Amino acid sequence: MFTWISNNIGTIIICAVLIAIVTAIIVSMVRKKKQGKSVACNCCNCKGCAMSGSCHKQ
Repeated sequence: MFTWISNNIGTIIICAVLIAIVTAIIVSMVRKKKQGKSVACNCCNCKGCAMSGSCHKQ
């Protein structure tokens, strides 16, 4: 078991970092959604966007 871990420590660390990044992105999106902000875009000029009706509530 320890041999396998020591042989794959680089892969394990990279996977852990990627999981942490994805988790941080998801948490950020959930916080934005709870605050009533748009998750799909970062701008306020979305008249041509297909999601403009659901992104910005009047």
